[in-house]
Amino acid sequence: MFRTLFLSFSILLAGCGATTAQQTDSAQTDSIAEQSVKETVPEITLLFAGDAMQHQAQLDQAKIRGGGSRYDYSQCFGMIAPEISAADYAVVNLEVPLGGGPVYSGYPCFSAPDSYAEALRDAGFDMFLTSNNHCLDSGMKAARRTLTALDSIGVDHIGTYHDAEQREKLVPFIKDIKGFKVGFLNYTYGTNGIEPRDGMEVAMIDRDRMAKEITLTREAGAEIVVVTVHWGVEYVLTQNKNQESLAQFLLDQGTDLVIGSHPHVIQPMMVVENEKTGKKSLVVYSLGNFISNMKTGDTRGGALVRAVIGRDENGKPVFKEANYDTFLSAKPENNSRNFRVIPSWMPDSIPAAQKEHWNIFNRGAEKIFNQYNKDVPRKHK
Repeated sequence: MFRTLFLSFSILLAGCGATTAQQTDSAQTDSIAEQSVKETVPEITLLFAGDAMQHQAQLDQAKIRGGGSRYDYSQCFGMIAPEISAADYAVVNLEVPLGGGPVYSGYPCFSAPDSYAEALRDAGFDMFLTSNNHCLDSGMKAARRTLTALDSIGVDHIGTYHDAEQREKLVPFIKDIKGFKVGFLNYTYGTNGIEPRDGMEVAMIDRDRMAKEITLTREAGAEIVVVTVHWGVEYVLTQNKNQESLAQFLLDQGTDLVIGSHPHVIQPMMVVENEKTGKKSLVVYSLGNFISNMKTGDTRGGALVRAVIGRDENGKPVFKEANYDTFLSAKPENNSRNFRVIPSWMPDSIPAAQKEHWNIFNRGAEKIFNQYNKDVPRKHK
């Protein structure tokens, strides 16, 4: 029926001259088109993954795969890529600068090749978060080069900026995702004691600045606001009071989704009633590692969370529900394979020698999620 009405309207419009009436009709056409998007895309899914690390062993394996002249990560994300690409918009924390080489480094001062970011993009990630404690590891030049490199491969990124002027220009960042206007912000607790220099701008956890930028994001037209935060205590499986206090502060500013990273282990996730908005919001304290060479059981895997954004009875975008899944960051064996992210729903793909590592991680994660998660179930049973 809608198509019939639209065609009739188009025929009528074609018979009119370039008058005020035509301009009015054009506006009506835009309104009909917008309504069509709302009718055909009732909801979208946002996907979030944790810390994309790049330790020396990962660099070494990528160099072997690339034959010495290039760092090849093509094996790393193949099994998880369909799940990432299935989301309407996927976000990952890029916890390494893209230093440009020719020498790259792992912990404690990271620098990774551009092909690492390209592999993450090819796996389906649309946005890279750059405000984290390692963003200045290789200096200001590398931090700025990271932004240029991400631009060159065609991905969105937030959290660090060439200077204050660029931050003022690029914040707020609002993405139109199939008719849903979603605003994203990214902040970190610190930068490992390396102070930004020469005007380099890093979005730090500063409540006054955060409140201001959340307000700016709403005023600029964001219908959903997502704040991603690098916070918490490393290797601790539950959030602390500081995280809870900041999460509540962000909810009080009207934030719809609070997504955390940094601890390198998973922490609880929960749907809460947001007293500020009168609607539901999602708080995820930590998604753990996405890929890394960390060795302790709780760091050997991570989680991804999917947030469904739909519309209320008035057609306004709202957060509706969320679910999660876990995965193993599998290490190479006998140099036959690169590091790989293996989803929990593909257990037969886990190398036999690493099944116990998976069991340790998975038991710990399930214990935390079963005890503390609120209305965020596992998707793949």
